[in-house]
Amino acid sequence: MNPSDFWKNFRLGEEIHISGMFIYNGLRRFHEIRKLDFADELFEFLYELSVGLERLLKTAVVLYEHTDTSDQEDLEKSLITHNHLDLVARLRKHVKLELRTTHNDLLSLLSTFYKSLRYDRFALTSVYEGKKEAKAIRGLLVKHLQAEFPDEDSFLGTDNNDHYRRFLRRIVLKIAREVFRVIEDRATQINLYTYELRNGSKAESVFLREVDIADEDVLWKELLVFFMNVKANTGYLQFLRETPPLEFDPALIPDYLDCFKSNSSKAGVMDELEHHYGEMERDKRNERLERMGVIGARNVFFDHDDEETDDADKWEEVER
Repeated sequence: MNPSDFWKNFRLGEEIHISGMFIYNGLRRFHEIRKLDFADELFEFLYELSVGLERLLKTAVVLYEHTDTSDQEDLEKSLITHNHLDLVARLRKHVKLELRTTHNDLLSLLSTFYKSLRYDRFALTSVYEGKKEAKAIRGLLVKHLQAEFPDEDSFLGTDNNDHYRRFLRRIVLKIAREVFRVIEDRATQINLYTYELRNGSKAESVFLREVDIADEDVLWKELLVFFMNVKANTGYLQFLRETPPLEFDPALIPDYLDCFKSNSSKAGVMDELEHHYGEMERDKRNERLERMGVIGARNVFFDHDDEETDDADKWEEVER
């Protein structure tokens, strides 16, 4: 395989996985957002999504524009852009893309964010107009969902809801899967396997599985119910049952459950966890941390025999 084909087959294949990772993270972040008001949360969502779709589009552009007679330096310089719609226009010179106004509006928003909004707070003029990310997202929702935000400056803020989440997921996945389709078609034409995705990767979840974060939430809930009710007596389950629980507050169960579905929800509960660990003697704390380290570890084997054994014999760490 010559350097050109190796580049397009393997290095651009890595780019597809990177772009899929960013897109997945963006979808997850928007799913977790409760209020469409906080710049840091909206910034994270827009940044992840803009980077992911930009890199995916650039991968497609390279596959369609590069030939053995191309000026490599000119092509690489032409990719130094953050304008998603310009990249779409370059692709459309070679292939049909089924993207409509809704998709183009989101891509335009992402271009504006990446080129200007993400730097806006470094300018003195930002003192006169804030919350630009929030206004941009609200504008998209107003235009395409006829959403109403009568009091944008309300003390209670603007709730995110499942209607907005489904809308963003639908248009993001449409863009991502459409660009991935033309990548797969082009790679097939030139006898490359750039489109092959690693099983279990975030890219696979985005481009092939049409990831739905709401479904993934159902997964952890079902697993939680399973652990609470399963009657089996494997070595692993016995280890879990024999681990005494910390004295968390049953009245705060909703807050604790939020930790499973949102990273931002963990901060408050972490304070309580630190309090519990702070109350322990050092030896007890170290012992418990070691026990916590066993749970979920890949390199641990649990004895499945029914015979009663000492704690020290119930699990064994296997060297990597």
